[in-house]
Amino acid sequence: MPLPILICDDSALARKQIARSLPKDWDITVNFAENGKIGLEAIRQKKGDIVFLDLNMPIMDGYQVLEEIQRDDLPAIVIVISGDIQPEAHRRVKELGAMDFIEKPINNPKLIATLEQYGIYKPGSHNSLSSPENLEKVSVREALQEVANIAMGRAGDLLGRLLDVFILLPVPNVNTFESSELHMALTNIAKDNTVSAVTQGFISSGISGEAIVIFHDSNFDEMTKLLKYENMISDHLELEVMNDISNILVGAFLNGLAEQLDIQFSQGQPSVLGQHGKVEDLIKSRQKDWQKTLTIEVSYSIQDHDIKCDLLLLFTEESIKVIQHKIGYLLD
Repeated sequence: MPLPILICDDSALARKQIARSLPKDWDITVNFAENGKIGLEAIRQKKGDIVFLDLNMPIMDGYQVLEEIQRDDLPAIVIVISGDIQPEAHRRVKELGAMDFIEKPINNPKLIATLEQYGIYKPGSHNSLSSPENLEKVSVREALQEVANIAMGRAGDLLGRLLDVFILLPVPNVNTFESSELHMALTNIAKDNTVSAVTQGFISSGISGEAIVIFHDSNFDEMTKLLKYENMISDHLELEVMNDISNILVGAFLNGLAEQLDIQFSQGQPSVLGQHGKVEDLIKSRQKDWQKTLTIEVSYSIQDHDIKCDLLLLFTEESIKVIQHKIGYLLD
């Protein structure tokens, strides 16, 4: 009787990649869930004896799924496959009962070796089977969101290691905006708060854009405590902190994108866009450059600290076709 497998991930691209990476001679039935709530229902319906589980998902994330499985003693063997590669994430999922952790993007040999290691799969034990037939079509936007999710994890891991904290990672937003729509989206990030912002340009072959890191002013006191700068804060030190964190986040994120899209980025020096003002005032000077823009938005926050910053990557209109072409290789 085929073994029921569940792939629980909000990314259509990730679900497809994991399904394609499963051994071709494994007697299984493959089921899919796009968030943790649907995934738990599938497990309760005995559609997931083996579960490949993402961590960053809407409605119910992977940690919550593991907590429910552990609490209700559900019969599921869980292998986490996630872009959140922080050591603390590894530790937490193991503590919650996950059998193992595999980093995204999925690596076929690593996945098969893990299955063999735990005796879940034995090569040559079944006849050759066809790939799952119910693989959905993946849009370019969905694929880019998964690429951004992995890049986000790389940046969060680096920042977390440097500050010795755990970075809470969201589901990244990917959208194409006209100038007026982008203005509204940026304004909604901070709403009525005052913010400071740093900008960095970047360029690759056929791709260029601008990264903006927005710092909420209400977080600076907590940030100085974390960095052990209490009673030392000054305008100069504040600028240094913003520039350093921007360099880390932007550089790591771009490297994560570049690795997956097989390109290289050159990154400019950080420059202060403005301090202690409303978002709409800080971005006025940039609006003329954003007639049509592909955006990736990530809101990073630090657990147990009142610290949040927003990373936005704004790609020029001319870059969109090149990015779509690069993403196309992941969809084949």
